Parts: sequence; structure tokens; C-alpha cells
Amino acid sequence: MSLFPEDAPYRVLARKYRPAAFDALIGQDAVVTTLANAIARNRLAQAWLLTGVRGVGKTSTARIIAKALNCIGPDGQGGPTISPCGVCANCEAIAAGQHIDVIEMDAASNTGVDNIREIIEAVRYASVSARYKVYIVDEVHMLSKGAFNALLKTLEEPPPHVKFIFATTEVGKVPATILSRCQRFDLKRVSAELLAEHFRKVSEAEGAAAEPEALTLIARAAEGSVRDGLSILDQAIAQAGAGTVTADAVRDMLGLADRGRVSGLLGAILQADASAALAALDSAHGAGVEPQALLAGLLDMVHGISRARLSGVADPALAEADRAAVMGWAGQLGFSALHRLWQLLLKGHADVGQAPVPQQAAEMAVLRAVHAAGLPDPEKLARLIADAGLPQGGGASTGSAVPARPTAPVAQTLPQPAAALALAVPADAAGLVSLFEDRREAMLAKHLHDDVAVAEVKPGLLRLAPVGPVPPGFAADVRRALESWTGQGWTVSLDVNPDGLESLRQAADRVRLDAHAQALADPMVQALMAEFSDAEVVEPAPPRPSVIPPLRSATA
Repeated sequence: MSLFPEDAPYRVLARKYRPAAFDALIGQDAVVTTLANAIARNRLAQAWLLTGVRGVGKTSTARIIAKALNCIGPDGQGGPTISPCGVCANCEAIAAGQHIDVIEMDAASNTGVDNIREIIEAVRYASVSARYKVYIVDEVHMLSKGAFNALLKTLEEPPPHVKFIFATTEVGKVPATILSRCQRFDLKRVSAELLAEHFRKVSEAEGAAAEPEALTLIARAAEGSVRDGLSILDQAIAQAGAGTVTADAVRDMLGLADRGRVSGLLGAILQADASAALAALDSAHGAGVEPQALLAGLLDMVHGISRARLSGVADPALAEADRAAVMGWAGQLGFSALHRLWQLLLKGHADVGQAPVPQQAAEMAVLRAVHAAGLPDPEKLARLIADAGLPQGGGASTGSAVPARPTAPVAQTLPQPAAALALAVPADAAGLVSLFEDRREAMLAKHLHDDVAVAEVKPGLLRLAPVGPVPPGFAADVRRALESWTGQGWTVSLDVNPDGLESLRQAADRVRLDAHAQALADPMVQALMAEFSDAEVVEPAPPRPSVIPPLRSATA
């Protein structure tokens, strides 16, 4: 039996199931409560601004407000009410969009001052049959600056029989002078659970069978928009014909990756199994799944695992099998591994959108994730280097995606502590100064060369004797530098110098003075000094670079 007469025109679900009363609005309880109290106590503003994403009911709410203000009840004696009757002349005319006193205007096609001037002229006249003359301006942010300015005075002090209702998806583009004259209501995105339940009722009303998982997929794809979800449901019912709307059919229709494929691919990544991961990618590609949709599914699952680890509860909108898988991974993976995986997949998702061959970019992104899953946790590696050895038992940290796999390679590549330290810190003062110079610690190197004598240096111990002024905290600065370079603790002390130890600069000065004295004692030098009374012995200047350009060939 047909649900509608054969001569009745078909209406899409988004129009057919548009809410006609406040109790039909889903997910907007705060707005309904505020408006109900305002109408019940006769505290009606002169203008309301409704904002929110597409398809959450802004225009529908504006029409409901217009009916609530102008409803006269079945007997024609009623007043403003939060529950308009829907059967009086005013309610029927407003619902059909034919009421002479309820004017709807699309600001996207009426942006100029002239359009607003028509409203300003019309508000001076009383309403024809309704209690209030209501102007509904949709997409009000599209008005020009001049149009907004022209509306300011009328909006602030309109005649008592006039009400303005503005709707917009981009409230940030509405001038502050307009916002300050309106009561603002932010309509929220509708949750996936409420949308799925709403779509179930619509499906039953349409006489169409739908799997709960299919409705959940549609609700998630709608992203909080009732209109978007109803449009998708309309398409899914048409695709199913007389059959049932299935989850597989919805996935194919929306181009979504199968959850089973996503779970299998994520499992291969976390096990660091490159062959299995590439096989899963090839299988998805052969089934017609878009590479970017597959990576989006991986991102969605990693996000769900992170939230489940934090809250201890998986997303109730997921199927039972998916919730079990998410909770299992949430118990195994740490936040560091999840964050690392998220960043890799997010970068891969962007690469796939820009790559000339998306499938190749998806493969490389998955291989990067596989490689990262096979690496040990960075924090654990830092501890291994700091401790210069491996932990007992070889167990993996909670942040590592694959337990214990990388332990053996790390043990083979880590150097022995004493050998590494002997190479990093030379056993004499000159080598120590060279080390600080190579590490670009110029000031510390200068003080080590000029102002202290090295009494003893060996791995983990450095004894210095000051022979000149050193800054406060010098020993602590040297210790921190050595510890950061070697990864081990150091003891650096400034001791009294009872043995007359020399710094490198003092030793160099002494050698230079000895050489000067030997030169003066030479008989030939003494003879020359006697012959040339003004002569003196000086050190040779360092060689200067040549400034003569090279010869050019004849063919140059």
C-alpha cells in the first residue's frame, strides 16, 4: 500500500520532516528553554540572532518563533505560546510560507541598502492579520556594510508590532553593532546518537528498513547536521529500493573505508608487519576504497583509541566489534605511541591529497607508520643511553606499540660506557679544551685554557685548580656540559693549588719566555745586538694569506 496518494508530489525528507514545533527540535534544549521562559513571561526581545552550522534548524526555529508569537489557537482567542497549535489560520499560513505579515528574505541575494530601505519603510505600517510583523533574514552576514548601517536605528528601536529574526552560519562576519542589538542563540551540532535515533524514527515513518549500523554511519557522516543526514538517508533508501538499508551499502555510497579493513590495517601497523600492511592496502584498493578515505579511517580509529584510553569508554556510536577492538588497543598503547601514530597518519593524509599517484603516497605513509611502530619508545631510549645499559627483563614500555621487538638491535648498537667516555673526554688538559671548543663552548674553553690548571681528568671526575679569576658557577657549568655530552654523572671540583700547577696559557707563556732567553744567549744574536743597538728579538708573525690572484690561462 502506498504511503502517499499517487498524485501527491514527492518531498525530500529534509523538507518533509522539518520541525514545526519546539518539541520537534532535537539537540537544542537550551534554546527551547530560554524562548519558552521569555514567551511565558512576556519578555520578548525586538530581535533574535540564530547561529550555527548548516542544517541544525536555524530557519526552522525562526519560523517556529514566528508561529509562537502569532498563534491564536483553534478557537481564535489564544495568545503567544511556546506550543503553537498548528491549525489556526496564522500557523497554517506561516508553515506554508504564505503569511503576509511574516516576511522571509535571503540576504545572499538582497544585499544592498535599497533592500533594507524597503524594510525600513514597511515597518511603519501595522500588521495585516497577525499579532506581530516578523522579518526573517537568512544568511544575514551577506548584507553589505551600508545595509547593516541603514538597519541599525530601526533594529534598536523598532515599532512594538515588529520583530526581527536573523539567521547566519558565519556570525563572525556580523558587525558588533548588530550583535549588541540582538539576543543571540547558538544552535549546537546534533550528536551522532540523537541523529541515529531520529533517522530510525524517520525510516519507520517512511516504511523503510535500515540496519542500526547503517543509521550510525549516516549520523556520523552528517557531522551534526540534521539536513545533511536526512539527505543521505533519502539517498540510501532510494538505493535500497524495497530492501533494507545496509551498512555496507552506505559505506559504498559514501566512499567510506570498511571498518574491518581499517582495523586489519591498523593491527598490521601496530605489529610492525610491513607485508601484511601492504597486502591490506592492496586489498582495499582493489575493493575501490579511496586511499585518502582509508587514511581518514585510520585517523578516526586512532582518535577513538586515544579518547577511550583517557575515558575508559569507547564511542557508543561504534559497532560492538569496533568497541571491543578500540578498548583492546587502548589498554595496550601509551599516549606517546598514539600521538606519534596520529602525526604520521595526518601527514600521510595530506600527502595523499597532493600526490600524483595517491595509492603510492598511501603506501609510503603506512610504511612510515610501520617503521615507527617497530621502534622503541623515545623516552625509554633516552633512559637506556643515560644508564649506558639495557633494563632487566627486556620488557617494552606502555608507550611502545610492539613489545620487546627492538631490544636486541639496540643492545648491539649501544657502545660500552667506558669506551664511549674515553673517546668523548681526552685524558689531558689540551684535549679537554679542544672538546669544549669543538662543542662551541667558547667562554668555558677560554677559562679552561687561561684561568685553571687541570689537576686530574678521567671518566666521571675532573679536578681543577684556579690560577686566575673564574666566574661564579664555572664548575657547575662545566659539569652540566660534560654530563649532557657523555650521558653520565660527573664530579667537577675547584681545588687549592699547592703544587704550583700551570694552566695551558701559563705553560705556553713559560715556553715562549724560555725560547726568548735561549735566543738572546746565542753568540751570533749577541754580536748582532752589539752591532745594531736598536735591534730587539721578537716572535715571528704568523703567515699571511696571499693576495696575488692566480694567473689566468690564455683561453679564459
